[in-house]
Amino acid sequence: MRHLVVEACISRNLLDTSAYLWPGFVIVGTSQVPQGIAGSISCWSLVMKGSPLTPSLTNSLITTPASSLAEIEKMYEVATTGSEDEKIAAASILCGASLFRGWSIQEHVIIFIVTLLSPPAPADLSGSYSHLISSAPFLNVLLVGISPVDCVQIFSLHGVVPLLAGALMPICEAFGSGIPNVTWTLPTGEVISSHAVFSTAFTLLLRLWRFDHPPLDYVLGDVPPVGPQPSPEYLLLVRNCRLECFGKSPKDRMARRRFSKVIDISVEPIFMDSFPRLKQWYRQHQECMASILSELKTGSPVHHIVDSLLSMMFKKASKGGSQSLTPSSGSSSLSTSGVDDSSDQLKLPAWDILEAAPFVLDAALTACAHGSLSPRELATGLKILADFLPATLGTMVSYFSSEVTRGLWKPVSMNGTDWPSPAANLASVEQQIEKILAATGVDVPRLPADGISAATLPLPLAALVSLTITYKLEKATERFLVLVGPALDSLAAACPWPCMPIVTSLWTQKVKRWSDFLIFSASRTVFHHNSDAVIQLLRSCFTCTLGLTPTSQLCSYGGVGALLGHGFGSLYPGGISTAAPGILYIKVHRSIRDVMFLTEEILSLLMFSVKSIAARELPTEQAERLRKTKDGSRYGIGQVSLSLAMTRVKLAASLGASLVWISGGLNLVQALIKETLPSWFISVHGEEDELGGMVPMLRGYALAYFAILSSAFAWGVDSSSPASKRRPRVLWLHLEFLVSALEGKISLGCDWATWQAYVTGFVSLMVQCTPAWVLEVDVGVIKRLSKSLRQWNEEDLALALLCAGGLGTMGAATELIVETCHQL
Repeated sequence: MRHLVVEACISRNLLDTSAYLWPGFVIVGTSQVPQGIAGSISCWSLVMKGSPLTPSLTNSLITTPASSLAEIEKMYEVATTGSEDEKIAAASILCGASLFRGWSIQEHVIIFIVTLLSPPAPADLSGSYSHLISSAPFLNVLLVGISPVDCVQIFSLHGVVPLLAGALMPICEAFGSGIPNVTWTLPTGEVISSHAVFSTAFTLLLRLWRFDHPPLDYVLGDVPPVGPQPSPEYLLLVRNCRLECFGKSPKDRMARRRFSKVIDISVEPIFMDSFPRLKQWYRQHQECMASILSELKTGSPVHHIVDSLLSMMFKKASKGGSQSLTPSSGSSSLSTSGVDDSSDQLKLPAWDILEAAPFVLDAALTACAHGSLSPRELATGLKILADFLPATLGTMVSYFSSEVTRGLWKPVSMNGTDWPSPAANLASVEQQIEKILAATGVDVPRLPADGISAATLPLPLAALVSLTITYKLEKATERFLVLVGPALDSLAAACPWPCMPIVTSLWTQKVKRWSDFLIFSASRTVFHHNSDAVIQLLRSCFTCTLGLTPTSQLCSYGGVGALLGHGFGSLYPGGISTAAPGILYIKVHRSIRDVMFLTEEILSLLMFSVKSIAARELPTEQAERLRKTKDGSRYGIGQVSLSLAMTRVKLAASLGASLVWISGGLNLVQALIKETLPSWFISVHGEEDELGGMVPMLRGYALAYFAILSSAFAWGVDSSSPASKRRPRVLWLHLEFLVSALEGKISLGCDWATWQAYVTGFVSLMVQCTPAWVLEVDVGVIKRLSKSLRQWNEEDLALALLCAGGLGTMGAATELIVETCHQL
């Protein structure tokens, strides 16, 4: 990471290239060049001098990242004004090493790619013909180039996903609406049709929102998700807002000066109404998730397409006679006998095929459930449909996930005869899952299988996993498997135990080199089904970070290093390396069914950790001496011990705030400030006055740091974040609670030392670290809080609070100063 930061600074002329070098650093002048080109001139230098894009030079440029914006601008110029072959070569170069490893110019490359995906329409264009069709080979190279599994993450890190979605939707609309009568031959010899371009663009678009999450995710837990869920409409809304507001803030103006001047991005808003076929498909997708399929009218165009697709998928199974496939939705019988499956009849627009696909899947799944189709024939037919139009994989994910959620299908036995069997390594997978959990301090009894045989899966899930394991792991299919893979993972995790170990076992049999990664991912399912495991993992996070378990080799030294470890990997022969609890929690926190209970658990663990810190850092004799003195100044050793204890308390509070923030975000932090903390102070905890009264004081300071840090994560320290708009209301409610308790209007159940330390600590941190918050609070509340602090002889803190309150509290601050001077 240090190298990436320095390289980015060098590219922006913030550092000289000679100021920082490290072993292996590649200077621009020694980049890779094609064989046969003498001298030290880099391949990018040859391009800048006007050399033609020969195959050897193109290959070198693909594998060598550009070093400057000017080189990327030159390649963009070729991609827009060159010949067809030059455009394709330039597209391949932009999607090569400059995108994946060009750290200093990556942000520019992705903007150029998004711009190239939206070529302007020619001035003489007329009729309904889309100008995008003529650019099919060029667009296909760009789409394939940005389809690898890591590429969406790159676009997301740079905040360009809404712009990318706005560029993909016109491509999907254009290539999905036409009949694939025309084909194009790429320089590599590959022949593509409009279906291929559509499928690549469509699957990439689906990966930009929560399409891979099954509907079950939206109904689990006591509290359903609140707020807009990512969707095509949401992505367009974000895109339009960002383009409308771009350039108005100082940060945007700095970015505009940094970006290339040759880019001309249209800022015109885009709406779903501009893409009628995409809008129609999305509406059908939502209906499929919400309810079973509606009845299919016999003789309708969709009915004929369903018949043709079924005939293509199961023509071998139907050679022996009429094969009647009847959907479970109650629609008419769809017979594959006597249907012409010629290529002319199957040359249909991609959107028409996607409209019929749910009915095809429903008919096939029903036939398999009734014994009309064998599981092997079902998997083969699904593979034929996916090969014919890879975009149907999105429909399969949507339909199968919805059907699993509805729970209408009986489980099938994964016995190795009808369906693939996980028996070869299922026990080993479960043992390794338990080993991963045990290494992080989580001891969970074997989860029940809900009364179902351990080797069974719901029929739709069995069909989906059987389909995925038929794929060969090669570059041509990777861009489609990265859509199905996360969906299969989410769906298996949401199903009863042990569905996830079964799916993991089947995939580890297919790809043994992925076994460690798959097993580690499967271990998160335990936390989805068992809340006690979540609490144990949180406890391990605290004990490791604070070094409270000296017997553990992983956590003996404490700190962030013990919390996060060295990531995950097969570092040791013969098994999986130990994973630190923090890394495991980062992986599993999204699998927790109900996050609202986490605030109370994290708060309880924080209080327990403070007690352990005090017992370790403040022995009883030193704590008694500190209690008898005001500040411990008479006992140097005790003062040092108290300082060390406070340092560890701050570390525990920062960990608790981080866990709350990553677990539930803004909503969970607001629940903490508005509900959890007030309830904790009101409740009676029955704690004894231990270690000379130092534990209650340390708990108060810990809660103050915990509250301030959690709030800062959620709202920010200033008003630049959109979430800061919620801050005044929540902060006012919390300070009103503090004032009311100080004035005796609310009875407290906690220790008085804890309450006093919390109030003084919270106000002090707010004044010193987040003074902008004080300006947002009602002046009357600030004056009442200052008055209560003066009654505690905290005149300095009361004055600092009034001074931070702005003009509205200047009068009260002046009165306090005058009164203090008179007392002196």
